[in-house]
Amino acid sequence: MSFASVAIIVACLVIMGSVSMIALNIDALIKDMETQNEVVAFVDEELDDAEAMAIEAAILQVPNVADAEFVNRQEAMDNFMSNYDEQLREGIDVEVFRHRYVLHLNDITKMAETKQGLENVPGVAKVNAHFDYAKAFISIRNIVSVISLILILVLVLVSIFIMTNTIKLATYGRREEIAIMKMVGAGNAFIRLPFIVEGLVLGLLGGGIAFLALWGLYELVTQKVLEVFTGSFLNVVPYTSVHVYVLGCFMAISVIVGVFGAVNAIRNYLKV
Repeated sequence: MSFASVAIIVACLVIMGSVSMIALNIDALIKDMETQNEVVAFVDEELDDAEAMAIEAAILQVPNVADAEFVNRQEAMDNFMSNYDEQLREGIDVEVFRHRYVLHLNDITKMAETKQGLENVPGVAKVNAHFDYAKAFISIRNIVSVISLILILVLVLVSIFIMTNTIKLATYGRREEIAIMKMVGAGNAFIRLPFIVEGLVLGLLGGGIAFLALWGLYELVTQKVLEVFTGSFLNVVPYTSVHVYVLGCFMAISVIVGVFGAVNAIRNYLKV
């Protein structure tokens, strides 16, 4: 039964940890996509090259602007030519294009305020900001966060219930020992202590094994995923960047469940 208790703890923690890592990677992917949601500030056509480049400092002073990349007319035309068919490129001259700044924001939820601030910068004629994309990213991020939180809470409750009942089953076989100790005068604290220590040890053992098992499983799965999506935009969160937090959470949950399960399991048997 001790082996079963440890196995249940390991299984529950690995499942809970896997869901947490998936949610963490989804959140990181969405944040990475958010940073790629660009805002373009077009420079007034009356400004020459030097004047257009001089307003960069004022643009960077606008709150929520993370960085600004100056793109001159020639670069804008070269980019257009590389993305469209030859028929659409006929008759297009470099003067058709404007100097511009390609911007990234710190927080896309403040895109409207940032757009207004950019439009107030002297020398900025127009600002293109994709509000629809920003709203979509925000909605996806919020939905993923809520679903992940609900799943994790449900798994925590289910794990605690399963692990506690498993420890109860392990204690059931010792009910006669507890009754004998109680009848010969042993106090509740004296009887309870060995079970608390045992629950603590089983919890720590299960938490440690679950931590290592999740690490190995995560590295294996992420390696296979990266092999399939080689060269794509997909990046995974390294386990080493969160392993301290995972270990701390696993140990805390295991100790709480082990000790609580042991105390709760022998409560009825102390009433002799």
